[in-house]
Amino acid sequence: MTSLFRLTLALLLLTAPVGTRAQTTPVAALSNQITQAETDLRAVDRALDQRVENDERSALRAKAVAAQQAARASAGKLEEQLALVDARVEGLGPVAAGTTEAPEIQRERASLAQERGALDAAVKRGRLIDVEAQQLLDEMQRSETEQLNERLSAQAASPLTPAFWRAVLAAVPRDLRRIDLFLSQGAAQIRSQRDGGLPWQALLGGLLAVLFLFPLRVLSRQFGQRYLIGSAPGHRVRRSAYALWRVLVGTVMPLLGAVFLVQGFRWAGLFPERWAGLLDGLVYATGFSAFTAALAGAVLMRQQPSWRVAPIADITADRVRPLSWLLAGLTFASILIESFNASVGASRAAVTATQALEASLHILLIGAFLFLLGRLRAERAGREDASSLSTSAGLGIVTLVAWALIAVAVISLLLGYIGLSLFVARLVIWMVILAAALYLLMGGADDMATTLFKRDSRLGNAMIRGIGLRGSVVDQFGVLLSGVLRLALVLVGLSLLMFPFGGGGGLGSLFGRLGTFVQGIEIAGVAISPGAILRAVVVLFVGLALVRAFMSWLEGRYLPATDLDGSGRNSVSLVARYVGIALAIIWALASLGIGVERIALLLSALSVGIGFGLQAITSNFVSGLILLAERPIKIGDWIRVGLDEGDVKRISVRSTEITLPDHSTLIVPNSELITKSVLNKTLSSPLGRIQIQFSVLLGTDVERVLRIVLDAFAAEPAVLDDPAPVAFVDAILDGRILFNCFAHVGSPRDAYGARSNIFVTLLKQFRDEDIDIGTVPQRLALAPGEPMPFAPTPGPNNNNSPP
Repeated sequence: MTSLFRLTLALLLLTAPVGTRAQTTPVAALSNQITQAETDLRAVDRALDQRVENDERSALRAKAVAAQQAARASAGKLEEQLALVDARVEGLGPVAAGTTEAPEIQRERASLAQERGALDAAVKRGRLIDVEAQQLLDEMQRSETEQLNERLSAQAASPLTPAFWRAVLAAVPRDLRRIDLFLSQGAAQIRSQRDGGLPWQALLGGLLAVLFLFPLRVLSRQFGQRYLIGSAPGHRVRRSAYALWRVLVGTVMPLLGAVFLVQGFRWAGLFPERWAGLLDGLVYATGFSAFTAALAGAVLMRQQPSWRVAPIADITADRVRPLSWLLAGLTFASILIESFNASVGASRAAVTATQALEASLHILLIGAFLFLLGRLRAERAGREDASSLSTSAGLGIVTLVAWALIAVAVISLLLGYIGLSLFVARLVIWMVILAAALYLLMGGADDMATTLFKRDSRLGNAMIRGIGLRGSVVDQFGVLLSGVLRLALVLVGLSLLMFPFGGGGGLGSLFGRLGTFVQGIEIAGVAISPGAILRAVVVLFVGLALVRAFMSWLEGRYLPATDLDGSGRNSVSLVARYVGIALAIIWALASLGIGVERIALLLSALSVGIGFGLQAITSNFVSGLILLAERPIKIGDWIRVGLDEGDVKRISVRSTEITLPDHSTLIVPNSELITKSVLNKTLSSPLGRIQIQFSVLLGTDVERVLRIVLDAFAAEPAVLDDPAPVAFVDAILDGRILFNCFAHVGSPRDAYGARSNIFVTLLKQFRDEDIDIGTVPQRLALAPGEPMPFAPTPGPNNNNSPP
């Protein structure tokens, strides 16, 4: 009980206004944060007055997003304090005409007015900075788009024309001199540092690079595999986790090796400052190419097919793996060449020539992959089953789109749009890499969520036993969590689609939009944000848990101690459950900022719909409440509705369930039980009655017949002694004596079987006593010498032959 009280108190504090549960941040500190955000935003604005590169623009965007979020958060906190001040001013009320307030009230009113003015000004400044930051972010986005369009639309001479090669040859001498100067500066720096002593920092960096690249990478991969075999829950989780672990190890280890190598060169001072761009390019090229190779290895798993996540055949993995190594080498060379051209200061013709070469190599590599994929599909077409037709069709559409993009790249290259050609080729490769990474991440998220949150898992059993959830709820939560995680991964992937090409803003733009989304929107005076929704969901969850705990106490402890029967307990339990759920929902809406008056307004608006479309549901609901309150029908009653009769098993606020004798269930809307005639055989008494009617010939000993009937009633165990069985002479009609006999059993459910047993006993006794209970026999006598009135024709189908 103590822990439950603490939990309730914590939630009450959670749903309470900010100013009542914690000390608010001082206004001066929040104003300083807004001022700092304004200063940072002005610095970004001044930096944009000059031409900025992509790296600088990314840093400026991050700075602007941080300033925007800081200003927005500070303005939000100031608005909360402003609301508190307004509440205090409203508490003082207006100054009555012709009256003079006390001096302390006047001072308090003046202080509140001054405080409100400062808060209002600070809030307006924060909102203005928020708007200005968004304008700067939009401006940077437009600038990036314009630069990308400029690069893609730039046209040079076609590589097939002599003008292209003349420009390249004309620039060769100057480019060679620049390269020679660049290399000579590096060589001179190396000689000067070598003469000063052994560059042990460079040697140490090289040694660490070799260690990270080979033994540590292999050992880390093997360690992860052994750990997953011993501890990961389920084969699917082990496969997905091992694939992601391979990507992580295969990327981080070579990247750390390159970082230590370059840092060793810098610590030793072996290269001049001019080589910094090339060295940074070496680190970036190593990291990206290692990521590409590790990702392809994790998807293909050529050496470990049992750990393969993707449904790829062994022959496909064997043939595609060499192409993945070529792709990793091509990406490494492309990044390194671009860094070399930028460091050397290569001419425009040389840069264009290298871009044309890169575009050609990319196109050839993609074409080789598509040709290989087509051959593999053709080989598999003969043995393809029906289940893989949809997958094959989807792969065919993707292949067709890839060929179309390659055609665009080739045509652009031949027409001189080299930037566009390289962009399309790199975009195809980047989409393949991004799709492979998303495939592994989404598969891992799905496997992790659906394996951990499963009814027979360790965590699922803990949730079922500790919280009282149903197994299906745990399974549904795992599926929903998997869907949410995969949707988030898809959104991140879409934001990264244009990131390598200087468009879309990448993760910084995504997080900026997420920051705007997290702040929420205001609808009809109610602030709707993910945080508020999450808080309302938590409050609703805890409220329902409290209702469940209360219902467990009510049904298990309190109601058994009362004098109510089972039906009465069900009525109290059902009403208490619905009231508790309604209170939990109201509590959750209150934590969301929706008061009771807004709920009443919503219900009044819904009354129109209730009057038209929901009339039947409302009628059944009200009828259910009447049944629970007046209890004309209770659980366990034997009732007849129309031509069907059976046991009442469940009464809810919408319908009543009746179990019929053939074990089927009849679901009757509650309005049918209130507005129409219903026969309740156990409402006033739970007894059932047996009625037996028969007739004997006139002249039969009546007392003997009555004694046989009463003895048959007495011999049946189901017949009650109180009320006692009775037998009556009902009438004398058409030469027969009619008897009407009655007996009672403990329940109407026992009447049919007991009646059958009594019939069997009576038939046996009447036969033994030679008492005829059949019809009066008819005899036909013919006078001698008279012909028969009819002459039947003998035959098997003659139904008129005498017996």
